Amino acid sequence: MRISITGKNIEISEYLRDLAYKKMSKLERYFPADTEAQVTMAVERNRHIVEVTIPYPGGIIRGEEVTGDMYASIDNVISKLERQIIRHRTKLERNLRAEAFSQAEFPEGYDDDEEAGPQIVKVKRFSIKPMSVDEAVLQMDLLGHSFFVFSNAETDAINVLYKRKDGNLGLIEPE
Repeated sequence: MRISITGKNIEISEYLRDLAYKKMSKLERYFPADTEAQVTMAVERNRHIVEVTIPYPGGIIRGEEVTGDMYASIDNVISKLERQIIRHRTKLERNLRAEAFSQAEFPEGYDDDEEAGPQIVKVKRFSIKPMSVDEAVLQMDLLGHSFFVFSNAETDAINVLYKRKDGNLGLIEPE
């Protein structure tokens, strides 16, 4: 696994970089060798934020953790990612290294300008792959987002899956 570590508003020390590599190496057994993981560490006021994104063939696994200590944030995000992988391991086995799951031991258990109005502050581009609604639900869960845009493999139309306030899911399909 190739790991790239970047910092926002923080100078990443060699010790912190080595610690992040060591902790991320726990996840190597689940992914092919050519998988690239992006680790972003940021400091905003007294909040230490660690965000890890691991794109793999068939999806993305993402975790973010905010605490008062960078070391605790690293530990928490790694355990959060492991829980995601373990929780969804049966569905992920098809796309990740199948042998990793047989060998692994699983535990039990911005400044707003008022006069200008809303502005687009970030543009995100991503490739849309055809998938079933069930796969889209899994991807939305793994990303931790409240919505997910995907191409429905059955209808070839762009759909939006979203979490409703009542805890259920909604699906938007074009007519």
